[in-house]
Amino acid sequence: MKAMILAAGKGERMRPLTLTTPKPLLPAGGQPLIGYHLHRLRRCGFHEVVINHAWLGTQIEQALGDGRDYGLHIEYSREAEPLETAGGIRQALPLLTTAGEDWFLVINGDIWCDFDLRQLTIPDQPDLQAVLVLTDNPPHHPAGDFHLDQAHRVHADGPQKLTFAGISLLHRSLFDRLEPGHHALAPLLRQAMAQHRVSGVHHTGQWYDIGTPERLAELDRRLGQGEEHHR
Repeated sequence: MKAMILAAGKGERMRPLTLTTPKPLLPAGGQPLIGYHLHRLRRCGFHEVVINHAWLGTQIEQALGDGRDYGLHIEYSREAEPLETAGGIRQALPLLTTAGEDWFLVINGDIWCDFDLRQLTIPDQPDLQAVLVLTDNPPHHPAGDFHLDQAHRVHADGPQKLTFAGISLLHRSLFDRLEPGHHALAPLLRQAMAQHRVSGVHHTGQWYDIGTPERLAELDRRLGQGEEHHR
């Protein structure tokens, strides 16, 4: 199974830091944000990674190359302009499914999380199209995104919503009817939820959405205090 790291956003909320540096390359705790994902993927047994990029994307390719420094093989899905999450995944499908595998892992490039990716395994239920990692709601997103029931199915509405952590297993059929172009992922997930095709995992460990310079500085401070062995 291959993994995809979403790295095509302009990072407008992170300005001025992202005016000259793409957000996945911003440093925290001594290495770029995307480096933590790559190290974790390798430790969890992944070998092939696809990274999409648009804004300052050549910097990402120059920094990461073909992935050999991380013990991985990296391919790039280049976007002339950001296609949003689902649009970017749809464009990258030929790279993600070259070996005939229908499932792939997707990680947002602008998060930091200590979730053990080995917990995400291809589900036995043939009706499922997505497995989402959900986490406790952070202060900046108190309302959450989706409801996880006791049977581990995810719903668009319900009590005690959790926040989508930006980590998921997705099945290629989720994108069957999606035309090329700009598309968000949430509407596709909600459609699948309405058909009871989405399951979830509740992560109770560390998770950071690096959406502002202040949150990046906080993560840098915490990593500097040794909360995570960086590699």
